[in-house]
Amino acid sequence: MTLKLHNTKTGELEEFKPLIGGRVGLYACGPTVYDHAHVGHARATAAFDILVRHLKAAGLAVTYVRNYTDVDDKIIRRAKEKNIDWQSLARTYIDSFDEDMRAINCLSPDHTPKATEYIEEMIKDIQAIISRNLAYELEGDVYFDVGAYHQYGRLSHRDLSEQEAGARVALDDRKHGPADFALWKAAKPGEPSWPSPWGQGRPGWHIECSTMSDRLLGAEFDIHGGGQDLIFPHHENELAQSGALGRPMARIWIHNGFVRLNNEKMSKSLGNFFTVKDVLKKFDGEALRFLLVSHHYRGPLDFSDEALREAEKALERIYRALAGAEELMGDRQSLAFKMDLIQDYQGRFQAALDDDLNTAKALGVVFDLVRDINKAVSAGDLARTAAGYAGLKLMGDHLGLWQREPAEFFAALAQHRPQSLSSGEIENLVAARQAARQAKNWAEADRLRDELAGQGVILEDKAGATTWKYT
Repeated sequence: MTLKLHNTKTGELEEFKPLIGGRVGLYACGPTVYDHAHVGHARATAAFDILVRHLKAAGLAVTYVRNYTDVDDKIIRRAKEKNIDWQSLARTYIDSFDEDMRAINCLSPDHTPKATEYIEEMIKDIQAIISRNLAYELEGDVYFDVGAYHQYGRLSHRDLSEQEAGARVALDDRKHGPADFALWKAAKPGEPSWPSPWGQGRPGWHIECSTMSDRLLGAEFDIHGGGQDLIFPHHENELAQSGALGRPMARIWIHNGFVRLNNEKMSKSLGNFFTVKDVLKKFDGEALRFLLVSHHYRGPLDFSDEALREAEKALERIYRALAGAEELMGDRQSLAFKMDLIQDYQGRFQAALDDDLNTAKALGVVFDLVRDINKAVSAGDLARTAAGYAGLKLMGDHLGLWQREPAEFFAALAQHRPQSLSSGEIENLVAARQAARQAKNWAEADRLRDELAGQGVILEDKAGATTWKYT
């Protein structure tokens, strides 16, 4: 593997070489759990899932960490609105997030730390930053002194004058400088708090990732990632905190692009977002994952129902090729796969992913292979069909896609499509398929079977006869 990744810190495409041979440490910023996951969360998680799969496929041992921010102003506010305990709210949305990521076939991280599990460790880190004269206490609050840390801005390449007050950067005239950010927040009445040298309070948002990445991956590790919106101020502040403690943090910083709706960034703050659960009511989870994977992770992704329908159609093409190959192969376990027959496809697929995880280009290779498989099936070329089938399944495993049996995929697809065929129409299509099979027109037979599957009709061929039923 000669993997190159775009490093936000340097602005360059860099060859990836693990700090420790054969091992990779990866930290991805997870959600603040005050609501259900939206499509933007799904995109970020899918992007890092592809990276983890690619690294593991190369034989590397990956330690994958993704955190949960489970105490925050937004969580406290939402819990009050719902009149429930903030911890219960956080647990509910952690479970919801995990459920949604499973629905789009994302691997579970090795560690999923919660901010509240590392409060004591964060306090130790804050004390150490204060001892280096890079933070100060103000009436129970503790702020990082950005003006005293001269390397601030090296990730986002922004001047201090560009610092803006955001949702989590409070305006406070008491601070030494407007860019100074909270490491510790003094307790307010009715809010969760923990004891500290500065009184009751809770940690700021940024310190949690500096602390947890250090405890789980070490002072220096390979890759840190998140959405493009986290570059500034969150990741910039993380890097400053860790640097103040003498910890280099990540060698490579990667960030995925925004999901857009009507040419505008999709986000909860703008109120123009779809939750993953919203999408799964209308589309299968694999269609959503395909859409996310079909674009380069760093570029924008335009989200719409039309785009999801196109993703469904693309998956149908792939599953039809797999089904056609299975039908020709029969007991595929007895076949010896001659993978040299598809060596070119495998090489191109690998090269695409090595080029900064270019999944869009990798899918182009997939569909070239699909066409080759369909030609091999039509020609009755068993060896090439078997090799293509094996290669296509391996590529799917790499991307977290088309790992189900074709019948299972089409049944899932049918659940999201209304049944519109009458019994007579079904019988006519079944008869047409039988005629195509007798003429050895396997492509047409597959097309008709999949058309029926798309309408919620499953066929079963036994003893020369075909029966059907609704899913």
